[in-house]
Amino acid sequence: MSDSIKHECGLAVLRLKKPLEYYHEKYGTALYGLYRLQLLMQKMRNRGQDGAGLVTIKLDAEPGKRYISRKRSNSVNYLADLFHDVFNNFRGLSPDLLDNPRWLQNKMPYTGELLMGHLRYGTHGANTIETVHPFLRQNNWISRNLVLAGNFNLTNVEELFNELVSFGQYPKEKSDTVTILEKIGHFLDDEVQRLFNWYKPDGYTNEEINQFIFDNLDIQRLLKRACKKFDGGYVMGGLIGHGDAFVIRDPHGIRPAYWYEDDEVVAIASERPAIQTALTVSVKYVKELKPGHALIIKRNGLVSEVPFVEDIPERKACSFERIYFSRGTDRDIYNERKKLGEQLVEPALRAVNYDFANTVFSYVPNTSESAFFGFIEGLQKNADIYKKKAILNEKNLTEDKLNEIISWRPRKTFRTRSNGSFYTVKRSKRPRRR
Repeated sequence: MSDSIKHECGLAVLRLKKPLEYYHEKYGTALYGLYRLQLLMQKMRNRGQDGAGLVTIKLDAEPGKRYISRKRSNSVNYLADLFHDVFNNFRGLSPDLLDNPRWLQNKMPYTGELLMGHLRYGTHGANTIETVHPFLRQNNWISRNLVLAGNFNLTNVEELFNELVSFGQYPKEKSDTVTILEKIGHFLDDEVQRLFNWYKPDGYTNEEINQFIFDNLDIQRLLKRACKKFDGGYVMGGLIGHGDAFVIRDPHGIRPAYWYEDDEVVAIASERPAIQTALTVSVKYVKELKPGHALIIKRNGLVSEVPFVEDIPERKACSFERIYFSRGTDRDIYNERKKLGEQLVEPALRAVNYDFANTVFSYVPNTSESAFFGFIEGLQKNADIYKKKAILNEKNLTEDKLNEIISWRPRKTFRTRSNGSFYTVKRSKRPRRR
């Protein structure tokens, strides 16, 4: 492998499908996209401990005007500081200007229709601002600008790096992030140049050809070529300067990704509950991005979910994501963790020789709480079975004896939310199982 696992991160992509005037009229602010992105990232804060970054791209920007805005932070309060710095651009503006979406989009940064945020959880290596996503590959051609962020760990970075060298490139460092950025960027350049060469002999001006490139750039073809040799677990989001966007998921489905679309917005995130909360939508409307597929959002707002690999292998979702890393507020994650806890009942009881009287059950860390609930439910079912057996086997069943048997409960502790300390729920003692 290239490195130890170090990219258990969070990704959020947002595409506004309406003009900013629409969101100002309906939601009272032209900064609707930024607020939604902020909420998406806050709801995935479990996926980032070391830094956060965001980028926005404006559609239909005139030449000479800034259309890509990026901000990153690796401070102690990285997420709060990130959005404080971004929103600081709008503090001090008069109410008239804040209520003028067209002026804001023309004059102010971070007012684009295409937004991407990233939360970095780096468990290995340096924690500098240079390691914080998103990464930007700049070019004077608008359609060759590429922004990339992701949750990934590739196992063959050495192979991909050597391939870049064989192309004639001279990468500035040997890291998975830079290698992936340059790999996709290389084929983006190639696809753009292919279209340029196709239209140029017909006598079109370079400005006209630019528009043809915007409309006809085949993102699926680009990703099939660029990602052919990717090996590992990944969810990556990419934004192209003229307004196309994509999110890809590894063929085995190792890393998680979900998406939602309506007539106002397209949202992609590493966590399903983040989309549900940020956009106030039911779980049934949030889709899982299929393994080996790319969600492509064209500049014109057209959305498609298409494969970028030839064959989809067996699904092998990351157990670390399911058991520990993902938020327990996801319906499926919650139910899976409860079921895992329930399956621990018999091994745990055997380990303590069924000595309920001298055993207290608890959980560590906090993220195992859902599994603990399943464990306790399993214990309770186990206890009910033995209560029935005890009652049926009791020859001289008195009311006092019946009350004693009925009162048998497992002893357990729960962590408090405030300081992580424990409190114990005391129950009547239960005799040792024979």
